Amino acid sequence: MSTSEHRTGPVGVGIIGAGVISGTYLENLTSFPDVQVHAIGDLFPEAAQARAEEYGIAHHGGIDAVLGHDDVELVINLTIPAAHVDVSLAAIAAGKHVWSEKPVALDRQSGQQLLQAAEAAGVRLGCAPDTFLGAGLQSALRALQRGDIGTPLTALTLLQGPGPESWHPNPAFLFQAGAGPLFDVGPYYLTTLVQAFGPVSSVAAIASKSREQRTIGSGPKAGEVFDVTVPTHVSAIAQFASGQSSQSIFSCDSPLLRHGFVEITGTEATLALPDPNNFDGDLKIRRRGSEDWEVLAQTKALSTRGTGALEMARSIREGRPHRVQGALAHHVVDVMQSIIESATTGAFVAIDSTVEVAPLLPEDWDPTVATLR
Repeated sequence: MSTSEHRTGPVGVGIIGAGVISGTYLENLTSFPDVQVHAIGDLFPEAAQARAEEYGIAHHGGIDAVLGHDDVELVINLTIPAAHVDVSLAAIAAGKHVWSEKPVALDRQSGQQLLQAAEAAGVRLGCAPDTFLGAGLQSALRALQRGDIGTPLTALTLLQGPGPESWHPNPAFLFQAGAGPLFDVGPYYLTTLVQAFGPVSSVAAIASKSREQRTIGSGPKAGEVFDVTVPTHVSAIAQFASGQSSQSIFSCDSPLLRHGFVEITGTEATLALPDPNNFDGDLKIRRRGSEDWEVLAQTKALSTRGTGALEMARSIREGRPHRVQGALAHHVVDVMQSIIESATTGAFVAIDSTVEVAPLLPEDWDPTVATLR
């Protein structure tokens, strides 16, 4: 049974995982009046203590400091990808709602297990990315719904760069199971495409790995060599149930840095979306017959990481479905696993899962305003 039943006021939050990304989450969550962060836990309690002291959180320690806290209704799971399922299952077993960093799971079977466990326990499951709730992608989705480009037909997405090992202080996990460019950054692009076109019905792909080992380029571990166990370049095409299609590159093997490239082409124009890894940015359109791009909207985010968790918290109190559903994250994992399977077999792979597209946020939705009494 959910710990949120019959509660009122701000939703109590606990964070598990005190790594790099927790700083951004805490900066936002401690500023939202509709949530209150009560505890933070980590496998290394000293890391949790440091974050607790930095952000004024009352309770800290190991994972049990969060799961055993009566006022924590929603657990924010910020552990490494390989631990996401175990930590989320533990939180569900403790009667907590769960917001997970992406990916929600490393494979479709464990993702399905999470969905079933949450349903059986009567709790909610949500998962990053929540960037499509930001002003940038919301403006893009509104433009598509208005018919600004006519009927949307196809999409092109490009994510290229040399890889994060040059700047990340501990990058090895980003080149192992549950990561690589496809699983680490791909969810931003694929989630955006699903919001634009609906669920994916089939995929085909090729994949490669440029080298077996990489070297950490900065920080206290600079010079250390680590193994690469997943593809570092993936080229994929997707067919959507709507009949639309997309082409995508996810690569850590390119000296050319090209992030945030998403174009959707329709019968009348092409829309250039803001970076799906961000919450704002410029939206541009190039109309039929024109040689120039026109700025359709310039957007500014009111908040970043944690926005989806806030929307989920509000939905818990309001008794309505939250927008960034676990089922969406599971569908994206299904798509990514199918992409890898296609690259291995050389055949198209059908996608069994499906999902409903989330409704747009109200135009006056504001994370900084208190709405829960």
